[in-house]
Amino acid sequence: VQLQASGGGLVQVGGSLRLSCAASGRTFTRYFMGWFRQAPGKEREFVSGINWSGGSTLYADSVKGRFTISRDNAKNTVYLQMNNLKYEDTAVYYCAAAPLALRTSNVGDFKHWGQGTLVTVSS
Repeated sequence: VQLQASGGGLVQVGGSLRLSCAASGRTFTRYFMGWFRQAPGKEREFVSGINWSGGSTLYADSVKGRFTISRDNAKNTVYLQMNNLKYEDTAVYYCAAAPLALRTSNVGDFKHWGQGTLVTVSS
């Protein structure tokens, strides 16, 4: 599967953005989809994940209550709605697909990665 992330940009503290990740191929529903982020000088970290049906989701503690992940299998797209953004949310955001995994936040389980989209939160 090939992934294309979009929707990043410059936003003020407290603002919102919605990231999208479009997947190619007809096997989209076989993957557990995730969002990761990497800030300058830091390791890539898990943000959120969603299973094939959308019925099971995972969130990092740092984004719980502010970010919402969803997917539209008819459009082969996964979304990340980000509300109440903070300075520390500034990073390059990547979408990724974990084949056969039912529920995981382990970066090693994700075998397919998009190119990343930059989110910058400023005052």
